[in-house]
Amino acid sequence: MRQAKIIEKEFYFRYSLEERSYTDMIVIHHTGGSDIDASAEQIHDWHYNHQPDAWSGIGYHFVIRKDGRIERGRSEWAIGSHAYGENYHTLGIHLSGDFEQAYPSQAQIESAGLLIANLCEKYNISTDRAHIVGHCDLMATDCPGRNLYA
Repeated sequence: MRQAKIIEKEFYFRYSLEERSYTDMIVIHHTGGSDIDASAEQIHDWHYNHQPDAWSGIGYHFVIRKDGRIERGRSEWAIGSHAYGENYHTLGIHLSGDFEQAYPSQAQIESAGLLIANLCEKYNISTDRAHIVGHCDLMATDCPGRNLYA
């Protein structure tokens, strides 16, 4: 299977990250609120500097930009901070944009599909709606937006 190209990033985290002991689910997110092409660096800044009591830094493991580029967020081995109560066993993928109003780009959809396929193969995750979920499947939120969720 073809492997997704991931642009590696290095971030400083406020606290030490804990290692996830197993992975059995992928959670999909969007930026929401504004249809911007947020980078992993921007999201890290938001989480680190504007939510200091909530996050040690970027909560997602991957960020998919509007042109389809995939950027590393948190290290893949680390527990995320993207789906309260479910972080200990999940990987978080963030697609940049507000998909309540706009639509994901074809490049984002293709990159997300390849990344999800790679992660499912690597972690032996079933490719069904019970294991690949929108943030809204786990808690009361509009994330990842109705146009991406569909």
